Amino acid sequence: MTQNPVSGNERRLQTSHIIEELLAERRQMWQLYWELAEMKPFDKHKEPLEQILDRFCQVMIDYISLGHFGVYRRIIEGTERRQRVLEAAEKYYPAIAEATEVALKFNDQYENAHLTDHDVLHQALSELGEALATRIELEDKLLSAMRR
Repeated sequence: MTQNPVSGNERRLQTSHIIEELLAERRQMWQLYWELAEMKPFDKHKEPLEQILDRFCQVMIDYISLGHFGVYRRIIEGTERRQRVLEAAEKYYPAIAEATEVALKFNDQYENAHLTDHDVLHQALSELGEALATRIELEDKLLSAMRR
């Protein structure tokens, strides 16, 4: 049995739904980021730092994965046909990918970690926050091109 090809309108609708899901994940990740960033000193809170950090890392990875495997899939695979999206991707995606690497490095270092040096965590959160802010700014520009 042959499958019907997905029409351009259906693809755009799918992309729109995935973008909305990405933005929801991003809001949740950013909220947890700020919860962590505002905790200093890290040892004076009712919920253990490790629990909040683990939750943050999981949401951050979910957000990054949805972007990579959902929203940016056609760009990465080279199947995106819309010229404005390709131009935006060429301009913004390399920096988005760099910010993603910073986030993945943070996750590798802190997911399921037993923390002893809170100053190192504070510095890592600061660097991650800058990378995420850059990613979000550029991602919004790329998403805008995808929505048109």
